Amino acid sequence: MAAKGEGSNESRKRKSSSSAADGSKGEKPSNPKKVKLPSSSSHPNKGPNKPFKSSKQQSQQQQPLKYKSKFGKSDTHGEKTVPKTKRELRLQAKELAEARKKKRKPHYTLEQELASLWEKMRQRNIAKQDRSKLVSEALRKMKGKIHEIASSHVSSRVLQTCVKNCSQAERDAVYEELRPHFITLACNTYAVHLVKKMLDSASKKQLAEFISFLHGHVAALLRHMVGSVVIEHAYQLGNATQKQALLLELYSTELQLFKDLVSMKESKLVDVISRLGLQKNSVVRHMSSVIQPILEKGIVDHSIIHKALIEYLSIADPSSAADVVQQLSGPLLVRMVHSKEGSRIAMLCIKHGSAKERKKIIKGMKGFVGKIANDQRGNMVLVCILSIVDDTKLVAKVVVRELQAILKELVLDKNGRRPLLQLLHPNCPRYFSPDDLASLDLSIPSLCTKANAKLFFPLYQGGLEVNSDLDKLEKSSKVGEDVEEDNSDTEDATTESDKRTNEGGKKDPFLRRQELLVNSGLAESLIDTCIESAGELLRSNFGKEVIYEVATGGAGGILRPNLDAKLEALYEAIASLAAQPNSEEEEEEEDHLLENFHSSRTIRRLVLDCPTFASTLWKKALKGKCKTWAQGHSSRVVCAFMESSDSAVQALARKELQPLIDGGILKLPESKQLEKQVKVSKAK
Repeated sequence: MAAKGEGSNESRKRKSSSSAADGSKGEKPSNPKKVKLPSSSSHPNKGPNKPFKSSKQQSQQQQPLKYKSKFGKSDTHGEKTVPKTKRELRLQAKELAEARKKKRKPHYTLEQELASLWEKMRQRNIAKQDRSKLVSEALRKMKGKIHEIASSHVSSRVLQTCVKNCSQAERDAVYEELRPHFITLACNTYAVHLVKKMLDSASKKQLAEFISFLHGHVAALLRHMVGSVVIEHAYQLGNATQKQALLLELYSTELQLFKDLVSMKESKLVDVISRLGLQKNSVVRHMSSVIQPILEKGIVDHSIIHKALIEYLSIADPSSAADVVQQLSGPLLVRMVHSKEGSRIAMLCIKHGSAKERKKIIKGMKGFVGKIANDQRGNMVLVCILSIVDDTKLVAKVVVRELQAILKELVLDKNGRRPLLQLLHPNCPRYFSPDDLASLDLSIPSLCTKANAKLFFPLYQGGLEVNSDLDKLEKSSKVGEDVEEDNSDTEDATTESDKRTNEGGKKDPFLRRQELLVNSGLAESLIDTCIESAGELLRSNFGKEVIYEVATGGAGGILRPNLDAKLEALYEAIASLAAQPNSEEEEEEEDHLLENFHSSRTIRRLVLDCPTFASTLWKKALKGKCKTWAQGHSSRVVCAFMESSDSAVQALARKELQPLIDGGILKLPESKQLEKQVKVSKAK
């Protein structure tokens, strides 16, 4: 015990001596138990604003924490690590992405190999043999897996290039492998392009087999945004019989189920109903169930749908037909006018639509009027609008304004000039074919008024031609029990039919033309264009018709007398060009106006039909120079003065031309010589 006490006393003495040494001499320290705080630099995790940590936490922090990273490498906290560069981080991310793709895509490695081959084979400057080797290698790698990788974004492109450049034997092998999977691939966003490429290079036998595979799936695929493209492509490539087979499936359930019924010669739905004894009401219901989802999804670009629609409208009841017209009235119609049936549907919607629906149709064309005018089929839709719609302010604001901005382009275009010619000379057989004029007279049977039904039933063409009496059709189709039901529907819809007249607008046609052509300023701009480009238009095969109609003042003299001064300026411009000397020594890019094939005949017509122009031309270009122009194409122009029915025009030229005729220098046409001989004989 003593030893222990002594040890404790000695320790106390040492502590007191050490504390005394720290303080000042003879003074008691103010805080003998003060603990020295560690500085911020003494510990890496402690700073002036960081909280204290217990000894347990400090001991845990001092021990390095080990974990395994995503890349399989162990990392250690607490040790000084060199930060990774951006390049290393990118490579690390790339490795991770590659690992994920390999796990997700079973054929990822194969796709990478095919992509490298594709980059070589699709080059333009590669030799044909080298490309064939690359194509064969790619097909060898894909063999047995083509249907699996055809849906890939990259592999489908490789397959398209291979199908395009491979041999016929290799192409047939690809076809055989894809044969059981065509319907599935037709609905894939990427594989659909491969299917189209296969159809383009398919033989007649393969195409017929592919169309037979589509039996029973046509309606379902047409409702699919991607699958409808394949149906349309097969429809365009097929012959008349194959087209009919695809189309008939949309008419009836029986035709969809039984393949043998599809092979028939009748092309029109009315004839099919009569031949097979189908019930008209059941056909209407089935077609409604097929067509309505297609219209709701806006899949209206395909010609097979246009054909089905126009056949549907030929048998639809008033309410169903009115629903279709209402659904199509708007921007959807712009996407349909490129086909023959689509343009006719557009004209039917304009003809039978209400004022509100017509307004939607015209407003939906805003920004597309120029393209529609230049389209082979779409130009007739504009012709229909200019001939029917009474709201001339709206038509002038949307249609005429856009036509006015591209007048010269329209005048020189075969299709674009037609809307202008319709305003200048409506329904002229010289500018519109019988088929075009018949399309303007089309109408929907169920929306015709009873008074006009007899007039319009015989005019139906291209799917709308029906029997003049639908009751006979129903009786021959063994649907006598449905006749009363149809008649009651017609009576209920009398009011709707009266609203949707088929006679077009109520405004006077001449007044409508005047408002659209003269009052809108279109005629003045058109004359200015003709003055500026008179030579080019006269020499053009298409522009000459427009400049002729403008120079003669239009049908009914619609441009007179408001624009007489402008027309005089046009006559002066043409006469000035005709008055230019014909220099044979110098090589000219263009023939002289009187020597050119097109312009000489147009000027001849103007001399015969427009005495004012004939007088201007004679005085400014031909007087005293007829002998120069008595040979070649120009002789037709000179002779026209003697052929003119206007005595004043004949009097101008007789004194100079008669000696040329008597001398045999100028020869009149045979018809004119016969008339002259008859007159002489009568005088005797």
